[in-house]
Amino acid sequence: MLERQADWLIEEVGIEFRADPEALRLWRQVGADVTGTRVRMPAGMARSLCSTAPPVFTQHARNPAHNVEIGGSSQVFAPVYGPPFVRDLEGGRRYGTIRDHANLVQLAWSMPTLHHTGLVICEPCDVPVSKRHLDMVYNQLVYSDKPFLGAITAMSRAQDSVDMARVVFGDGFMQEHCVIMGNVNTNSPLMVDKVVTEAARVYCGAGQGLVGVPFILSGAMGPVTTSASIAQALAEAMMVCAFTQIVRPGAPFVLGNFLSSMSLRSGAPTFGMPEPVMSNLVIGQLARRLNLPLRCGGSLTASKLPDAQAAAESADSMLSTVLGGANFVLHAAGWLESGLVTGYEKLVMDADRLGAYQVLLNGLPMDENALARDAYGEVEPAGHFLGCEHTMRNYETAFFESEISDTESFEQWEDAGSMDAVRRAHDRWKEILSSYQPPAMDVAKKDALDDFLARRKRELPDAWY
Repeated sequence: MLERQADWLIEEVGIEFRADPEALRLWRQVGADVTGTRVRMPAGMARSLCSTAPPVFTQHARNPAHNVEIGGSSQVFAPVYGPPFVRDLEGGRRYGTIRDHANLVQLAWSMPTLHHTGLVICEPCDVPVSKRHLDMVYNQLVYSDKPFLGAITAMSRAQDSVDMARVVFGDGFMQEHCVIMGNVNTNSPLMVDKVVTEAARVYCGAGQGLVGVPFILSGAMGPVTTSASIAQALAEAMMVCAFTQIVRPGAPFVLGNFLSSMSLRSGAPTFGMPEPVMSNLVIGQLARRLNLPLRCGGSLTASKLPDAQAAAESADSMLSTVLGGANFVLHAAGWLESGLVTGYEKLVMDADRLGAYQVLLNGLPMDENALARDAYGEVEPAGHFLGCEHTMRNYETAFFESEISDTESFEQWEDAGSMDAVRRAHDRWKEILSSYQPPAMDVAKKDALDDFLARRKRELPDAWY
């Protein structure tokens, strides 16, 4: 029923593609019904166009050990994306800076449960808008050797991102491999603007990837009923995918869904609520039926602080993300205040819990060691297993051990300073940054990247909007 609803939206209602005549020309070229800026297609045509997108692809990292597979049964976790503010226990809530951005990239790179470092871990608000994309991509390439995203806010910024990746990875390698992706949002309800189509033309045109995500607050950018909003998200995302395949058949694409409920009294978005939790599970099934990788969910919360509300909402949101089978998860760590704030402590606390989710995702071992028959030969009935050979053989890896949670006795906790989880996370990120050493980088590539950055900054005027 949801698929039929999405087909009905595409065939009867249509999707607006505004402010990009080239996008409309490409739609006409494949036989879509284009009336003004409204694009309609017969049921099944969008799905057919989507079929050339790969169900699984590799995003290559500067360090091949950090390559990630996106699709299938793989789940890739990346930090929060987009907040203009940051918060930490000492500095409080403040506008993000380029120093904060570099710190957060270094933290994300240092945490093994984060496989990808995204891009806008915070907005560096002390750098002109016209130039900050250059600094953010530079930080991703120099302070991390994990996969990352590029800018999408203007076609020239998308092109700069691809060009910077080309400096480091080489044109020949990028002809055959995905090394960078753009993450775009539709302008719900039912509109795709030129930010999306121009980013698709840049990234997919260069053989790189695009993540297409309808961002729908049910009751505002979609109907108040969750089923209708899910179907609308599917229709919008399918149309973006179809467009990427018109640009370049076989270009990597990740189908996204960012669905949130809202307070109908205040209009504020809510997170971790049962309706979007259900949507994470449903959209996973829909993406698999399309044979496309999925992006949804994250450690989402409306809380202003990394408190009990943040823990509960983030846990519910993230567990449904994991069980729903999301292949690429932005906002997996660090999200606060409905996405307005990146929390230093929240980043560390979330990343710690991601380790627990990854144990869960590995499933239940059922081999000879797991069934432990030899232990029963050693331990008598009414005995204990603490000192047996099987326990000694497995004790270092038997259970997940959190770096943030405290499991000591009350007396031990009190002697250690009676610290809560936020204080422990604060000390942890401070420790990580104090011992951070940047990953090795080829000197010639670093020099070429520095030259590109300096040249583009000279060419671009400062602009703060």
